Amino acid sequence: MACERSGLAEVLAAAENAAPMASVDVVARSLRDRFGARYVSFLFVDIIGRKLVRVSEEAATQEGRRADQVELRGSVYDEVLRSQHLVCVPSDGEQAQRVITPVTNRGDTIGLLELSLPDAGPDALEQVKEAAHALAYLVVTDRRFTDLYQWGQRTTGLSLATEIQRQLLPSAASCEAAEFALACALVPADSIAGDTYDYALDHNTLHLSLTDAMGHDVDASLMATLLVNASRGARRAGVDLAEQAYRTHQAMRDHGRGTFATGQLLRIALDGTGAELVNAGHPWPLRLRDGVVDEVPLGVDLPFGVPTASGSYQVQHLDLRPGDRLVLSTDGMQERQAQTVDLPGLIRETADEHPREVVRALTAAVADACGGHLWDDATVMCLDWHGLQPEGRSANAGADTDAAPRRR
Repeated sequence: MACERSGLAEVLAAAENAAPMASVDVVARSLRDRFGARYVSFLFVDIIGRKLVRVSEEAATQEGRRADQVELRGSVYDEVLRSQHLVCVPSDGEQAQRVITPVTNRGDTIGLLELSLPDAGPDALEQVKEAAHALAYLVVTDRRFTDLYQWGQRTTGLSLATEIQRQLLPSAASCEAAEFALACALVPADSIAGDTYDYALDHNTLHLSLTDAMGHDVDASLMATLLVNASRGARRAGVDLAEQAYRTHQAMRDHGRGTFATGQLLRIALDGTGAELVNAGHPWPLRLRDGVVDEVPLGVDLPFGVPTASGSYQVQHLDLRPGDRLVLSTDGMQERQAQTVDLPGLIRETADEHPREVVRALTAAVADACGGHLWDDATVMCLDWHGLQPEGRSANAGADTDAAPRRR
């Protein structure tokens, strides 16, 4: 006898048969059919992380009209994203409940699912959370085939330099595994200044990089392209960290038109046996340990691409212990007006927050200090290192899996 499909399996099967840009419609239709849901919509977090863009079932919002934009700060949506808990809000003048739940994949907050339910009982809410979980995977899969999700993240026009810079970054700004939680953020200058960040996992290692190419606008984004792809190519070839640094340097020497770039390359063993780092003229990281924020003192090699540099980079041991929070940043986080921002103080104040909220707080403080007009790109990576977890640990620790819904 055939087993009855769960609601989650039904959503995934229906999405597989639909066009890649129709995932929101598939989830909305499933929720309407099962629970009589109304006003089903999906809200993307925009590129800067300060607004949400609403995508509903109405095709008009996907065909040229300006979609609804919602300010994130201080809203119920902000609460849901921060807590990663489903929230129920009474609908004005109606018996139905307005339900908002996070759409998150491996720690990456893609957006929110919002709907109105006539009966927001425990079973219905659990299946709504399942649908949101399915939608996260659908978006991650389907955005390879459509620009809908790229469009949904844009609350302002992007220059050519910005377009190049954005495409160099990993598709997810945050990642969680049993051993760590990582979040990254990049706020571009008015004239793009060549910052990038990158990360990747293999069976045994977490790889991180942060680079800052000399110059501005398209020239800087082209140099950033050299940096990222040389570094990735070396990493994917399986060479050691010193060789990865050398190949990155040599790419800048051969094709960088006389420019250079600062940067840091890190490799962290997932079993906790060690962490190593190359520092090519880059600002020292900050580390939060036992409530105290200190700079991590490092030896400093010349930037990548400097003609007088030998290309031989020292691989340094990085003291990283379970419970540490490591914050890497580019110099745009502390240049000109941004110097007024107390980064160590903010790191202490956000010690109990997820790395997603830490990078959001740090970049927002810098953007505010600069009046929204940055002279240099401001980029930050925040790593919470948990270390080897023999007893196991949820790789999506911030997600609302078993918690009771919050009612307002």
